Amino acid sequence: MFRALLVGVPVLLLCVLGQAMFLGWSLRVYGRRRSFLGKSKVAWPEMLLLTTVMLILLLGNIIPMLVWAALFVAIGAISDFSTAFYHSAVNFVTLGYGDIVMPGRWRMLGPMESATGIMMFGVSTAVMTAAVMDIVKLNRDALNMSND
Repeated sequence: MFRALLVGVPVLLLCVLGQAMFLGWSLRVYGRRRSFLGKSKVAWPEMLLLTTVMLILLLGNIIPMLVWAALFVAIGAISDFSTAFYHSAVNFVTLGYGDIVMPGRWRMLGPMESATGIMMFGVSTAVMTAAVMDIVKLNRDALNMSND
């Protein structure tokens, strides 16, 4: 178990740092394009911006899955990358099928990846919720101004 922690903690930290970079990127994109919202009667600018933010966040969640999969192959816990990526994705989203089981000495990596994934999806959800609420507020304020 100690070996798994020794190997897994740096990967966990790398993934958290990477996620922070993607969160920052998505917030910068949103902040730069926010000023264009609420000025038109069509909804496509909002949809395009939300889609862009979602895709950035999704990419920020897929890359750590790839990193964990690469680790599983590198330590010899899983022999081929496609199986490792599948196992990683199942762990990351906390689905936990259990159809692929890591060797005993590496099993602790699964819960570590799951903890990382649930945290990252939680933060991604918070960012998306904030963006949607901001767009709702912008549209409500624009609607109130047009009614005055």
